[in-house]
Amino acid sequence: MSRADWLVVIDPQAIFASTGSAWGSPFFGQAMPRIRDLAGAFGEKVLVTRWMPTADRTTSWGDYFAAWPFADQPPTDSLFGLVPEAADLSPHPPLDLPTFGKWGPELEAIVGRGARVVLAGVSTDCCVVSTALAAADAGAHVTVAADACAGSTAENHAAALQVMALYPPQITVSDTATVLAAR
Repeated sequence: MSRADWLVVIDPQAIFASTGSAWGSPFFGQAMPRIRDLAGAFGEKVLVTRWMPTADRTTSWGDYFAAWPFADQPPTDSLFGLVPEAADLSPHPPLDLPTFGKWGPELEAIVGRGARVVLAGVSTDCCVVSTALAAADAGAHVTVAADACAGSTAENHAAALQVMALYPPQITVSDTATVLAAR
């Protein structure tokens, strides 16, 4: 495994971490210490993203929020805040986007075209897989630190990892220890 340029921590927010949230991952608590270990190794090359409920309601997002009304709150709602353990992961401000996938012009402008990135965060079966596939399509070299990701269920986590593993050499599914050893 080659050395990655950036760690991208996807959506370590209360809405995905809280056991009281309909979107809370039961595995978030297990992933967070690994995310912190990775962030310590990447130093200033850590970027944290946040999913924000700011999508255009005249699109399919309107139907999405109708199906999940608990999440249709103002972006200032505490649901969308970073969990305390993630507040100091990055010296950069969080990248707030209204999309599942976080790869796009905003993220690419920060990490660079064709960058080598490690992905960690939540949810493996939604925002992580959406980010990984878009990044690979854009020419990034993606490593997914599987044990630093949290899925909605163990089965969905495994299924998302299986899908991402279908994209070598653009996407590599790995683990925290291997990523840290390459640093």
